[in-house]
Amino acid sequence: MAKYLLLKHYRGAPAGVNDVPMDRWTPQEVDDHIRYMGEFAERLSATGEYVDGQALAPTGTMVRSDGPGRPPVTDGVFLETKDLIAGWMVIDVDSYDRAVELAGELSAAPGKDGEPIHEWLELRPFLAEPPVAEG
Repeated sequence: MAKYLLLKHYRGAPAGVNDVPMDRWTPQEVDDHIRYMGEFAERLSATGEYVDGQALAPTGTMVRSDGPGRPPVTDGVFLETKDLIAGWMVIDVDSYDRAVELAGELSAAPGKDGEPIHEWLELRPFLAEPPVAEG
């Protein structure tokens, strides 16, 4: 089994086919989308392929250490928009091909007018072993 992270982007990724922002959907369309995501997770839980997933708020705070005795929080500085993550799901599957298959299914979640979004999802494998420094 190999773990993969599926990342959903707020913006910055290539546009999906049904690329209408969620704030322009009806309450029913939002409910249908959330239900699809929940049913997808339940189905993968039944097969042992679902690990975890969460939706994320569009705002956040960038944090870093400025050294001993200095405040660690800096707010209002954000990465490029392509790095704004809307949510994520972790799957544990037998192969890369299965991970791609599931990402394609998740991409078809319904959006505006009940039509599939066909959004781009970022598929990232977990490191199997820590990187080794050379030299």
